[in-house]
Amino acid sequence: QMSKSTGNFLTLTQAVDKFSADGMRLALADAGDTVEDANFVEAVADAGILRLYTWVEWVKEMIANRHSLRSGPASTFNDRVFASEMSAGIMKTDQNYEK
Repeated sequence: QMSKSTGNFLTLTQAVDKFSADGMRLALADAGDTVEDANFVEAVADAGILRLYTWVEWVKEMIANRHSLRSGPASTFNDRVFASEMSAGIMKTDQNYEK
């Protein structure tokens, strides 16, 4: 955790240099979700960078192998389950934001 009162303080420039802008966005988004004082946790920023790196590598792999992926209509059982779950999630989200 980072706290000015305990002496482990980074400026925004230092933090972006250390964790990248995207790593900072992830850690800051997680830092202050409650009414308590926000705490920046370096482990969250580090984990965010690793997740971003893994995601970018996966995207590169999918782009390189896009010709080997299936095509055609999405009509298998798994396709129908996925579509149903996505629709249910969208309806639940819409209900929460309509209030």
